[in-house]
Amino acid sequence: MTAYYYCTPEWFEASAKVYRENPAAQDKLKKLSADMAYRVKADSDFGIDRDIMFCAFFEKGQLNRLELISEEAAQSEAEYIMAATPMTWKKILTKESKFVTDFMLGRIKLEKGSKVGVLGVAPHANNIVDSLTPFELIFGDDLSDDEREKYRTNMEKFRKLLEV
Repeated sequence: MTAYYYCTPEWFEASAKVYRENPAAQDKLKKLSADMAYRVKADSDFGIDRDIMFCAFFEKGQLNRLELISEEAAQSEAEYIMAATPMTWKKILTKESKFVTDFMLGRIKLEKGSKVGVLGVAPHANNIVDSLTPFELIFGDDLSDDEREKYRTNMEKFRKLLEV
């Protein structure tokens, strides 16, 4: 199975491609129309030195965007912005915990949008997670110190290039 590093352009590109080629996945989210951005908080144990954001924009199950996004673009374009630590997102993406539970317990903070609106999107959370994880994900906290440093260096390069 192909593996991708967490929060990298390659992961988002590959996941978007797989999702767009999968009518069954799109059908599961056909009632979802929402523009969501996710903040991954800085955590040196994960090799993430500054907060990083990505977005998932859906219109009736059609994935319009799945990519890294700047803070400014997230604030102006996303209907919802949710923030959590890398460990919280990792547990959701690896299905150790559920989005709704972590949201209700305050592990995921709503930075923009209404709580009622997020709870309307919440029933789609498992299918969104499935769309983001058709591959194995490699998280920074699972890397050796040397590997984490390479991950960190790569992240700084693509962040500068993409202005995110």
